[in-house]
Parts: sequence; C-alpha cells; structure tokens
Amino acid sequence: MPNTLFVRDTMLPSAPPPSGEGSAIGWIRHNLFGSPLNSIITVCFVGFIIFLLWQVVPWIFLSSWSAQSLRECREAITLAYGEGTTGACWAVIRERYLQLLYGFYPSELYWRVNLTFILMLVALAPVLFTNLPRILLAVTCLYPFLGYWLLWGGTVWTPVLTFAGLAAGIYLINILSRRYGLLLGMVLGVAFIILYLLYMVVPLATFFVSQIAPLSIRVVDSDQFGGFTLSVIIGATGIVASLPLGILLALGRKSEMLIVKSLCVGFIEFIRGVPLITLLFVASTLLNYFLPPGTNFDIILRVIIMVTLFAAAYIAEVVRGGLAALPSGQYEAGDALGLDYWQSMRLIILPQALKISIPGIVSTFIGLFKDTTLVSIIGLLDPLGLSGAIRSDSAWNGIVWELYAFVALVFFIFCFSMSRYSSYLEEKLATGHR
Repeated sequence: MPNTLFVRDTMLPSAPPPSGEGSAIGWIRHNLFGSPLNSIITVCFVGFIIFLLWQVVPWIFLSSWSAQSLRECREAITLAYGEGTTGACWAVIRERYLQLLYGFYPSELYWRVNLTFILMLVALAPVLFTNLPRILLAVTCLYPFLGYWLLWGGTVWTPVLTFAGLAAGIYLINILSRRYGLLLGMVLGVAFIILYLLYMVVPLATFFVSQIAPLSIRVVDSDQFGGFTLSVIIGATGIVASLPLGILLALGRKSEMLIVKSLCVGFIEFIRGVPLITLLFVASTLLNYFLPPGTNFDIILRVIIMVTLFAAAYIAEVVRGGLAALPSGQYEAGDALGLDYWQSMRLIILPQALKISIPGIVSTFIGLFKDTTLVSIIGLLDPLGLSGAIRSDSAWNGIVWELYAFVALVFFIFCFSMSRYSSYLEEKLATGHR
C-alpha cells in the first residue's frame, strides 16, 4: 500500500475543557493543590493568613474614634467592648490628621495647599494621558512657578521674572546652538540662566514691587511645611526634575566625547556610591560653607536638589540599560534616514529605550517618594517626623501603630497609583505579539 499523506482542510471545533478544569474548583486544584508540596505550602499560608486576620481584624474594628487622649481612648474601648479588650485608638488620627497632612502650615491658608495639589494633577494630566486637550500643556509649563508662589507666597513678580529668564535662556540656547554648535550654545545659555537667577531676579522683583505693582500674598516660611505636604513637594519635584536629567546623563555616558562621558560617568558613580542620607546632611549643613556669606538658600530647595541628583543617577543607569537593549540596527536606521544625532534619539532611539525602561523608572520613582521620609533626620518634619512629635505629647504618649498605619496607608495609595499607571502605560505601548 503506497504511503499517503493526509492534510486536514477544515478546523476542528473547540472541545470543552476536561471536567472540573474550567471551574474555580479546577483552578484551585491545579494551582494550589497540584502536588504534595504545593498542598503543604497552601495550607501553611492559609493558616498564617487566618491567624493574622484573627489578631488584626478585631484590633482594627474594636476601636475608638472619639477621645482626647490615649487614656480616654482605652477607657472608651473597655466601656464599649468589655474589660481586657484591646483595640486601635483611631481618635489620634481624627485629632491630628490635619497636622499629618499639612504640618504647621497656617490653617487659614490650607486652601493654597489644596489648590496647588489640584493644579498639580491638572498639570500632570496631559503628560500622563495623551488623549487630553494639548492646551493643558500650558498649565504644565506654568505650574512650577505658580505652585511655588502659592505655597511660599511673596511677590508674584519673583516667579514671573524667573519664568521670563528661563524662557529667554532657552531661546538663547536655541539661537547660539544653531550658530556656534550645540555644546557651546548649551554652555552659554545655561551660564546666562544661572547668572540671571542669582543676580537679577531679586533686584528686578524688588523694583517691580516698589515701582509698578506690589502684587503679593502672605509669605509662609519653610519651617512651617511638614507632613504629607512636604513629602509630596519633595517627591513630585524630584520625580519630574530627575527624569530629563537622568536621560541626559544616560546619553552623556554613551557619548563619544571624552570630557562629556567622563563627567557623566564620574557624577553617576559618585552619586550611586553615596547614601542619600549623606547627601541630605550635605544639603543641610555643608552646602552653606560653599555659598557666599549672607546667602539665604532655602533648606527645602537644597533637599530637592540633592534628591533630584540622587534619583537622576539611578534613572540614568535604568535608561542606559534600555539603550543597550536596542539592536544596533535601530541606530543604523537613523543614519540611513539622514537624521542627525538628536533627531535620531528623539524619533527612533529614546521612544523605544524609554518603553523598555518603564518598570525600572517607575520603581526608582516609587523608591524616591518613600525616601522622602529620610528628611526627618535633618530636622524637616515629614509624616514620620510628625508622628514622633505627636507621640511625645503627654496625651498620646504610648501610641504607635495607629500613626504608622495611617502613614503607611497614604504612602501605599500614592505608590500603588504609580505602579498601576506603570502597568497601564506598558499595556498601552505594547507592540509585540501576545
């Protein structure tokens, strides 16, 4: 009998799954009890979770929300649930939540903090979600200056003149780069911006205030900032400022210009080799020794600069990993199309490298936001620092877990939101086969 080949020319209909495999019971059997070892691990973890819930859930719900001190709180729990009952004293959160949120910011000016936070969300929206109207990018550009003025107060001319100087510096960089080359144009433009900010903003603002229009709002000193307001200011500013700086450092590290590459490598390795707490001490104490006498360099601004530099070094390495992951053909494609270096980076290389680097970048951002709690060591009262101050009050002396649980919950909300946005962005930019 001759050999014959049979090729089916029609698709078989889908067969139903085996009995029990398509149900919840089948999933549990396959994933949780698929082997003796899996069964033992499942039973142990379920037992541990039940024990944990058995201990924690009563403590959370057998609690008191109305008390003026820890003693009153314990008496209220005993009266409501019986002798020997232990529960959480959430009354401390009810009494001190404003302090944990705003620090020592004047209560009559809370509206300025709230408005700044709302404007921050509006400013970030067109950057995070591309389907929104592009007109909102104007709010994004103006927000850093408007937010600073709302939080710290003072004359409106300081942020206006700062914005004007930065716009003039960027325009100058553009003009000089076309005429003398990018490197010289950048150096001259950045030098102009630095000199303008150091020596011209304050005299010009004083002139405008005294001669034209004294438009100002109440000044709030930096020692009145605290709580989650301080953490969001440092974290959000550090995140926004460190990303472009980290990208430039990554490109500089891969540059063929020896001086630029050496400076970037030295900066990245030095920052990554020093703990953040050391940099914060430098910002708090040593930095004043390198400034001219009488210079008033705000402590929060110093901390923001150090946190930004610290995060930028780590982001540079994350982005460098994304650049290294691209095949050389992508670089050759830019050359084949006749694109110069910056056009190739902007249109071909960086979009792909940043997409690859999204998980690492977001992880760095989350770590940066959590590291804002370290500022309590240099005297700035972040939420953890305020928790210590609240516990030192005789009325609440001895309370611990309730304050830490509230702080952890708020940090979890912020960090989990960033994590979910990272997942959304990865799914949106996914181009491979699934």
